[in-house]
Amino acid sequence: MDVRRATVVAEPGWQVGLVWAGFPLAGAGVLFGLESIAGWVAGLSWAPMQGPFRLVASIPEPWGTVGSLGAGLVLGLVVSAIAAHERLTVEVFNEGVELERGGKTRNFDRTLVSGVFLDGKKLVLLGVDTGELARESHDLDAGALADAFQTHGYQWLDGDPYAADYRRWVSGTPDLPPGADALLKVRADALRKDDGEDAAQLREELARLGVVVREDKKKRQFWRLTRP
Repeated sequence: MDVRRATVVAEPGWQVGLVWAGFPLAGAGVLFGLESIAGWVAGLSWAPMQGPFRLVASIPEPWGTVGSLGAGLVLGLVVSAIAAHERLTVEVFNEGVELERGGKTRNFDRTLVSGVFLDGKKLVLLGVDTGELARESHDLDAGALADAFQTHGYQWLDGDPYAADYRRWVSGTPDLPPGADALLKVRADALRKDDGEDAAQLREELARLGVVVREDKKKRQFWRLTRP
């Protein structure tokens, strides 16, 4: 039987373990510290949030300590679970690429991928029409990603070969395909609200119109057109 050879790039086990152990311990430490000073803070007439601190200080021991440690552990586990859900795993084959995050998998056939590069902490797969098949945030080792794609014969680029083509979007920008300006307006609102899921969906809608869009740290949008 022909077994498909693959190279998997994922966060190392020690890093995953550190997240699962570190956040609960940090959460327990922070809440235990707050519980320890609750009585002192409650006695300061000028301190904010007097009500919550008085409530915590009124809990008899050892239940105050037990409660703070338990709540901190639970809070840390919730943060660890969120981090696990957002973790990206990249599987590279000679025949294609598989991206997995949060239980959802996206597959890209080799014939559709013209190049791969890193844009800061984002992994970008370029399509044959110069559009972007994927732009995924990650905490993976850059060298491991480069080795994985080059091992399977993909073109690994030093940066975005179309970076000079981007223009800043402002409402009413000419040269955009019909409907793109309206989508960019809605996406700008989603970025202001930190609605990453809606912004990602709108980015896919724009891609279908032949518009590649990205934003900077100030959430300003930049765009370019794909090339047939």
